[in-house]
Amino acid sequence: MRRSERLIRITQRLVDQPNQAVSLSDLAERLGAAKSSLSEDVAMLRSALAAEGSGAVVSIPGAAGGVKYLVRVPEERRAEFCHSLVERLSDPARVLPGGFLFMSDLLGDPDVLDFTGRVFAEEFCQRDVNVVVTVETKGIPLAVSTARYLHVPVAVVRREHRVTEGPAVSLHYVSGSERRIQTMSVSKRLIPPHARVLVIDDFMKAGATARAVCNLLAEFSAKVLGIAVFMATQEPAKKLVSEYSSLFQLGSLDDGQVRVQPTPVALTAVAKPLVGEEGMEGVTAVAAAPAVDLSRFTHVQEGVNE
Repeated sequence: MRRSERLIRITQRLVDQPNQAVSLSDLAERLGAAKSSLSEDVAMLRSALAAEGSGAVVSIPGAAGGVKYLVRVPEERRAEFCHSLVERLSDPARVLPGGFLFMSDLLGDPDVLDFTGRVFAEEFCQRDVNVVVTVETKGIPLAVSTARYLHVPVAVVRREHRVTEGPAVSLHYVSGSERRIQTMSVSKRLIPPHARVLVIDDFMKAGATARAVCNLLAEFSAKVLGIAVFMATQEPAKKLVSEYSSLFQLGSLDDGQVRVQPTPVALTAVAKPLVGEEGMEGVTAVAAAPAVDLSRFTHVQEGVNE
């Protein structure tokens, strides 16, 4: 087999199975090549991906040896995509009565879902997450996209328990916006022992839902290693969870204007821990993200609440 064909096959195998170890011995047998040749191929692939900024190939030490692909999003691609999303989100026709912003079409757009999943996966790929948890329903596509690049399962927290999910743990909580008592539950079979969780959702205002999910997961003695949302509001500035990541920040819609801008998490790959190894509780310090000029992304349009 020619090296060019071998490189294509190795690339395909790694990209199809992100964040999953691939044995060089298995590759050598499958491709009929010596491990020394494969090591050279992997080195070439690693260099090409690093130059492009679209991924990293990590070597796994040990007798069997192996490599895995970690997704990366180039900063140029981040800026381009964020600019496009800000323009779409800033359409005044998206403003709904009651001060809400219509986002369902974006949360069903495959390009938006893929971009979001890649960014969140890059942000948390070194945290050893073993399950992504989300709340039905709009957070599910975002969670699935992120879990695909982390190569972990998805657990969905339901608003109402379903018989088909078997025994479950339920929790009552007070919603942040409506101040009503609500219920959420999750199947006992979905949360693995010693779970290390990344919580994903589409939107955060006060953070009541995210906090309730964390409290629910505490019933399983799970460690919440991070909370990531597609969009968070500027107010209230102090949320009910201590740390979280968001791709976009939304200003007040009360005056009929749409003010949305990307966050440093969306624009820049930041190699920093968001929470400590002991989970969300007790974290006192978080590394600061690098300064990013957001002025060129700020997009304001006048709209009318109908």
